[in-house]
Amino acid sequence: MGFAALMLQMFLIGVGLSMDAFAVSISNGLSMKKITLKKALPSAVAFGVFQGMMPFLGYLLGAGFADFIQSFDHIIALVFLGFIGGKMIYDGIKELVEDKKAKADGDIKPTKEEKKLGFGALIVQAIATSIDALVVGVSFVAMQVTFTDVVFSVLLIGCTTFVISLIGVFMGKKFGELLGSRAEIVGGIILVGIGLKVFIEHVFLGG
Repeated sequence: MGFAALMLQMFLIGVGLSMDAFAVSISNGLSMKKITLKKALPSAVAFGVFQGMMPFLGYLLGAGFADFIQSFDHIIALVFLGFIGGKMIYDGIKELVEDKKAKADGDIKPTKEEKKLGFGALIVQAIATSIDALVVGVSFVAMQVTFTDVVFSVLLIGCTTFVISLIGVFMGKKFGELLGSRAEIVGGIILVGIGLKVFIEHVFLGG
């Protein structure tokens, strides 16, 4: 396979791998009250780095390690994304209840500060959405791809995910403006849904 054909294939793989990261980025954007490039970059960088790093790790460690990871990667995704998403749903419902109670009592609630996505939570999201990309790295070995082509491939996959995730954050913000105070609940449902999707695909569809 020529270099150009390989890069096209890796770009398409990058787009496919980045879909979960894209959905999670939308979820992250939903919770932002004000969106700036500075706020959007951490999410996009985390997803791009891990989505590119996982195939490279899979290439270095080989098929044996990838088979081991595949035996429980769906559980990691379900637990991590389910926990973060569940907390978002809980916090969102709690805030809605407090808002309704305040309106019923005639109180004027002070404007709440924007909830920031912590570094730890962001890394958990990035790992949960990229761990299945290890298998792509193993396929490099089967395809007998040179080390140089592997480096270019993982960089392309990472950059593709970065751009798509960045777009996702800004799209999430737009949806958040439409959803108002329910945005955090919707964001949590998205995260839980992705975790369930990964789990179901693995257990019932052999993904």
